[in-house]
Amino acid sequence: MTLTQLRYLVAIADCRLNITAAAEHVHATQPGVSKQLKQLEDELGLQLFIRKGKSLDTITDAGVRVIERARLILAEALNIRSIAANLRNEAHGELRIATTHTQARFALPGSIAALNRRYPQVSVHLQPSGDAEVLALLDSGRVDLAVVSTSGAAPAGGVALPAYRWSRVVLAPQDHPLATLGRTPTLAELAAQPLVSYDSSKRPESSLRRVFAAAGLAPQIAMTAADADLIKTYVRAGLGIGVLAEMALQPGEDTDLRVIQADALLPLCTTWIVLRKDSVLRDYTLEWIAQFAPHLDRNDVRRLLTLGIVPETPPRVPHWRERQAVA
Repeated sequence: MTLTQLRYLVAIADCRLNITAAAEHVHATQPGVSKQLKQLEDELGLQLFIRKGKSLDTITDAGVRVIERARLILAEALNIRSIAANLRNEAHGELRIATTHTQARFALPGSIAALNRRYPQVSVHLQPSGDAEVLALLDSGRVDLAVVSTSGAAPAGGVALPAYRWSRVVLAPQDHPLATLGRTPTLAELAAQPLVSYDSSKRPESSLRRVFAAAGLAPQIAMTAADADLIKTYVRAGLGIGVLAEMALQPGEDTDLRVIQADALLPLCTTWIVLRKDSVLRDYTLEWIAQFAPHLDRNDVRRLLTLGIVPETPPRVPHWRERQAVA
C-alpha cells in the first residue's frame, strides 16, 4: 500500500467516481489510476467500489471505511511535510481556500495581496462555493482552510477562529418607497416586499427566514443568487429589495441605490476561519491568518491546533466597519 494509491482512491471519491476526472485532478493518466486502484483492492482483498460495466457505480461499505482512513493518513502525511518545510524555512508552496463568493470578492483581496508581498512564491487557490459546500471541501481535504459565516454558533467539525463580525443591509432603488421613509423599515414592511438575497435564504434553517418566522411573518423571496453583484443587478432590474452583506458595499460604488442599515432588524453575523483539527500550518498560512484577522495571535493559533489550549482571554472580534475604518 502506498500514499499514491490512497491519494488516487480519495480523488476518485471526490470526483464522484469518475476515474478520468480523478486522473486529471492528481495529474495522472486514467489507466495509471485504474491500475493502482486494482492493486490496492487486490492487496486488501476487498472490493472498494461496485462496478457497472467499465464504470464505477457506488462505493461499498468497506470502501467508505477505507476512504475515511485514507483521508486521515493523507492529512498526517501533509502535516509531516509541513513540519519539514517550516523547519527548512521554505517560502514557497500553495494555499487553498474554500469560501463564499462574497468573501472572495470583497473581504479576502487585501489579505491575499499582503501575503503575496510577503511570500511571492506562494500561489493562492480560491474555491468560491455556496455556504453548504465550503465546509465539505475542507472536510474532504481538498482545501487547507475555509472562510465561512454564521449568524449563531461557530461552524462544527473543525477549529473555528472568529475573523470579524458584520451586519446585513437592505438595498433599494433611490425612488423606492422604503428608501424615502426616513427611518429603518420594520420587519413587516420588509415582508411586504419581494426580496432578492443569497441562495442560503432558500434553506429552512436560514437566519433570514428564522427572524421573520419569530415575528410571525414569511419573507417573499423573489430571487436568490450566490453572488452579491448579481443581487445588486436584479435590484436595479426591479425584481425586489436586496438583502445582502455589508461587505458587498464599496466606497464610491452603487451610488444609484439606497443603503438602509438593518442592524436592528437582522441578527449579527460572524465570519470564521475554519481549520482541520490537528493540522500543522505552514508559516505562510499563519501569515495570511495574521493579515486577515490581525486580532488573532499566531502563537495562540498554534497552541490551539497542536495542544487544544484555548486562550484564557478570548480576543475581541472587530466589526467589519472597524476594519474598514482602520484600512
